[in-house]
Amino acid sequence: MSRVLVIGGHGKVALLLAPLLAARGDQVSAVIRNPDHAGDVRAAGADPVVSDIEALDVDALADLISGHDAVVWSAGAGGGSRERTYAVDRDAAMRSMDASAKAGVNRYVMVSYFGAGPDHGVPEDNSFFAYADAKSAADAYLSTTDLEWTILQPSALTLDPPTGRIDVHAAESGSVSRADVAAVIAAALTASSTAGRSIRFNSGDVPISDAVAGH
Repeated sequence: MSRVLVIGGHGKVALLLAPLLAARGDQVSAVIRNPDHAGDVRAAGADPVVSDIEALDVDALADLISGHDAVVWSAGAGGGSRERTYAVDRDAAMRSMDASAKAGVNRYVMVSYFGAGPDHGVPEDNSFFAYADAKSAADAYLSTTDLEWTILQPSALTLDPPTGRIDVHAAESGSVSRADVAAVIAAALTASSTAGRSIRFNSGDVPISDAVAGH
C-alpha cells in the first residue's frame, strides 16, 4: 500500500484517479479548496483534505505532504486570471516541490500538458500564454530537483471512455481521454522506470502499462 497525496483532488482527472488507486489498496488523500467538494472526493475513494495551496508556504505544504509516499500534482487555476494562473500553476507548484523535498517525500508526479516546454510557441497576446508559460516553468523547475519526478504531458483531454492504450511516440498533439490520463498516472506511480522522465502521449494502440514501463 502507498499513501498518495493528490493536489487538485476535485479535478476531473483526479476524481478518475482516486478510484484506481483505492482499488489497488493505496490510501489516497485529496487536497481540495472547497469543502463542498468533500462528498465527491469521498465517493471516489479518497480522504478529502481542505486546504488552499495557493496560500500555503513551503513549511505549511511540507506539513501537508509529510507522511505520504508520493505526491501527484493535478491542480490548476482553471483558466482564471493571468495572475492566478501564475500563482497556482507555477508558484504554488514549485513550492510543493520544495515542500516534498523538505518532507522527505521523493516521489512526485506532475500532470502537465503536451506542448509544455521552452518551445511551447504560444504568443504572449494569446489567452493561453500564461498557462503555457507557467506550466513550462514548473516542469523545468521540477526537472532540476533531486526528487524522483515524472512529468506527464497528455494531449487535448476528452471525456471519452477509457481505451487503456496510449501512444508515447507521437510528434504532434492529438487527444486522450481523462480516464486514460488517470490510468497513466496510476501506472507511473509504480513504474520506477518513469523517474526522471517526461512522457508526452496521445491516445494510441499500446497498453498503458507497457507504454509507461517501456518509455
